Amino acid sequence: MVGMKRIVILGSTGSIGEQALDVVRKNPSQFQVVGLVAGSNAAEVARQAEEFNVEHTALGADDAVKLIREVPADVVLNGITGSVGLGPTIAALEAGRTLALANKESLIVGGDLVTGLAAPGQIVPVDSEHSAIAQALRSGRSEEVRRLVLTASGGPFRGRSRDELRSVRPEEALAHPTWNMGRMVTTNSATLMNKGLEVIEAHLLFGVPYSSIEVVVHPQSIVHSMVEFIDGSTIAQASPPDMRLPIALGLTWPNRLANVGAPLDWRTASAWEFEPLDQLAFPAVELAKEVGRARLTYPAVFNAANEEAVVAFHAGRIGFLDIVDTVRDVLEAHSAPDALSLPALAEAERWARERAEHVIAARAA
Repeated sequence: MVGMKRIVILGSTGSIGEQALDVVRKNPSQFQVVGLVAGSNAAEVARQAEEFNVEHTALGADDAVKLIREVPADVVLNGITGSVGLGPTIAALEAGRTLALANKESLIVGGDLVTGLAAPGQIVPVDSEHSAIAQALRSGRSEEVRRLVLTASGGPFRGRSRDELRSVRPEEALAHPTWNMGRMVTTNSATLMNKGLEVIEAHLLFGVPYSSIEVVVHPQSIVHSMVEFIDGSTIAQASPPDMRLPIALGLTWPNRLANVGAPLDWRTASAWEFEPLDQLAFPAVELAKEVGRARLTYPAVFNAANEEAVVAFHAGRIGFLDIVDTVRDVLEAHSAPDALSLPALAEAERWARERAEHVIAARAA
């Protein structure tokens, strides 16, 4: 790597942010943290700032936008959860920073507004699946790609039928077999809503049509995703499940850091399983494709309604299957504007949350 990277970390007290700081901690000659942003944990941000000698800190998305615009940086790592990350994503692109994107919601909700601002290569994916695809795509030209294959662990309910999912409890949905994530992302992984969001993200990042993006269940979470080429060759990226690897790549792309994570142990016998997705039990992926094709404000409604439904599920107001069903009901009631704009997105999200609450209340009655 040439020169030290100046980085801003958004969501520094969350899982992505903490692991990014661990990468920095182990590579002090490669990075200088110039800004830290968290949602509300001021005490932890202050501790991080002291450890890494960071002068500029902020709380909340609005102050994050101001920090991005004012603090010189090479890379902005957006590890915020939820569509609130849209403003910082746009600010980073407008400021000409490389955007290491873990906040998938900002790309999904912003859609053409975000992709239209991004220069070629300016957005570097940090999600393990999209990082894997970005790595595999270096094996061929874009016109040689036949399809993208996103892998999914299947979450804690892999193999259960739709009827068996009716009675699952919130604590069961948080028992992810592979990854340690926050409540929203972990629940989205249990419903496979997270994989649906990732399908939309893959389309926006790589320009591959939805008909050429597939999801396959791979419970070991070793193969993070694959690219199939027109000659029949499939290139897969494999590594132990450790988010520090895609985070490090996001910060240094297209270069690699040494010894970020432990490699696979090929001296130990192991088996990798792949199985088709049960779309009847987990309809979120196909619903996401419908939403992605509809574009405009539909992805924003999709995401906002889901966030409200997940909160309601954990509050005991609705059942597990009601999460995706609520999202579908809200989408069916939505009428998108003729053009996409930030005010239109804000209004669509406000409407979606209000409509989702109405649907949830009716289901809970």
